[in-house]
Amino acid sequence: MSQCPCNSGIEFSECCAPYLKGKKKPPTALALIRSRYTAHTFANIDYIQATHHPEHRHEIDIASTREWAESSEWLELEILSTDQGGEHDESGTVEFIARFNDAKGNLINHHEVSLFRKMQGDWYFVDAEAPKIQQIRRTTPKVGRNDPCSCGSGKKFKKCCGVAT
Repeated sequence: MSQCPCNSGIEFSECCAPYLKGKKKPPTALALIRSRYTAHTFANIDYIQATHHPEHRHEIDIASTREWAESSEWLELEILSTDQGGEHDESGTVEFIARFNDAKGNLINHHEVSLFRKMQGDWYFVDAEAPKIQQIRRTTPKVGRNDPCSCGSGKKFKKCCGVAT
């Protein structure tokens, strides 16, 4: 047996296969995103469409999704975080990076936060958004090139710790 493409570390037959074959429903938002990634690796667009929330299915371009899935070399799914989305929740989010080579051989790191909702006991993908980037704010003044070096050497910053290597 082989490892599941979703990078769970579990064999495919015990991980995403039962979902893709319709034998089981993913019990969590995390299980759903893993199975949807795996469906992309097999170009199983019927599964992608079936697990898309019914109110948003019309937004799927089946032909281009199939072309994209078939022409990509799927490399890895990295789960970054989850918020809710458990068996007893009604909604949840999963932040992930899907790595793949596109049709031209370019490495793509597709980073998104996906929103999931449970409807009549089943999980569905609703929407995705770009992750919020936390801005870093400087708490100390910026050392200028001509300021004294903060290491205490007595030299100018540009002649001490600020020397380009």
